[in-house]
Amino acid sequence: MRANIVKQRWQAGEACVNGWCAIPNSFAAELMAHSGWDSITIDLQHGMADYQTAVTMLQAISTTDVPPLARVPWLEPGIIQRMLDAGSMGIICPMINSAEEAEKFVGACKYTPLGYRSSGPVRAAIYAGADYIANANEEILAIAMIETMEAIENLDAILSTPGLDGVYIGPTDLALTMGKPPVLDPTDAEVVANIEKIIDAANAKGLGAGIHCGSPEYAAKMIARGAKLVTIGSDGRLLQSAAQAAVAKCKGEAPAKAGGGSAY
Repeated sequence: MRANIVKQRWQAGEACVNGWCAIPNSFAAELMAHSGWDSITIDLQHGMADYQTAVTMLQAISTTDVPPLARVPWLEPGIIQRMLDAGSMGIICPMINSAEEAEKFVGACKYTPLGYRSSGPVRAAIYAGADYIANANEEILAIAMIETMEAIENLDAILSTPGLDGVYIGPTDLALTMGKPPVLDPTDAEVVANIEKIIDAANAKGLGAGIHCGSPEYAAKMIARGAKLVTIGSDGRLLQSAAQAAVAKCKGEAPAKAGGGSAY
């Protein structure tokens, strides 16, 4: 089976700089995959892609060796298993708040005896290899999003879930549940303290810790702090930022802020 480069880098103590695809288009995904990212995540939660479009995006990413991940809309085993069968090498699942939810999530990602994933890797076996089923439990990443105070209260139990490979910090939702402004690259001391708590706890358990960032500078700071998967905005935000900067420079104006307040 095709080795999961993200997992290999984590095992070597290295971090991955992760691209994020919110635009529902295979050519946009192909451009992202050829831009030097260590991994690419297709966002089915807050991005515009649906399942069928995501399949074409996975095919486009496959023109490179960049491992594709997917963020599913919610903790729903059907879409988790469909995205894995389509060739995703890992799943990022939002709003995991308890050990029970973490166990349900991991179970959907893993074949028996580690889970209850159904056998049917139609495209995954083409993409990753004919021995996919025998090796998928070792190569597929199950990454739970920690983005609420409830999850932080249950952090040790979540991180102790057998088969969980990593966690992914959603800083805007985390800030919201703390009664703070939902911003990327937070500087609020309490929000930062909770982010660092998650990173430290994951590292102590030997799990990868990821976080969504708004700038390369903040992403580099998070790598230095111990994060192993850092995302910089999204394809949509990068496109809008570059376009606004080009137009503003031509007009002699200050560029507008991209994203309309959205993290993605």
